[in-house]
Amino acid sequence: MTDVTLADVERTLDRATELEAEDAISVLETARTDLRTLESDPDVDDGRREALENRLQQRIREIENRDAYDGGLGAAMNPDEDEAP
Repeated sequence: MTDVTLADVERTLDRATELEAEDAISVLETARTDLRTLESDPDVDDGRREALENRLQQRIREIENRDAYDGGLGAAMNPDEDEAP
């Protein structure tokens, strides 16, 4: 049995929204590890765990997409913007 609960993971996901990208990714990776640990816990609601895992994956994708856009890829994808090549 683990000391981490789904509520703990949910709080971690909420906290990650307030962090800069690099810090948020680190926190989300920890949450992902916690969720994987909870997979084997028979007392955990699998539906809720899977929903949190989906939120976690979506949040990571959002950060990665934002970083790609901020890194100049967005300008190449939106040539009407001032930074377009």
